[in-house]
Amino acid sequence: MKAELVTSARSLVPNPDILVNMVSRRVRQLGLGYRPLVPVDPTMTFMDVALKEISEKKLVFEEIVDEEDGNPARRKTARRKRG
Repeated sequence: MKAELVTSARSLVPNPDILVNMVSRRVRQLGLGYRPLVPVDPTMTFMDVALKEISEKKLVFEEIVDEEDGNPARRKTARRKRG
């Protein structure tokens, strides 16, 4: 199951550095008591939950583009998808 989650998340977030940062931040939040955005199985780890949230498009990343030169800015943000 974990391999499927990783593959699915990688298809949505092709940059592995961004994916690792998204999962890491979300695991930290779940550890602090934040509620999962997807139904979870009691055997799932926080990492599994984070990957499932990304796979189900509950967590997305947004690339900020510099308006002056059209290049991606250095900062990338991850955010909850609303709606």
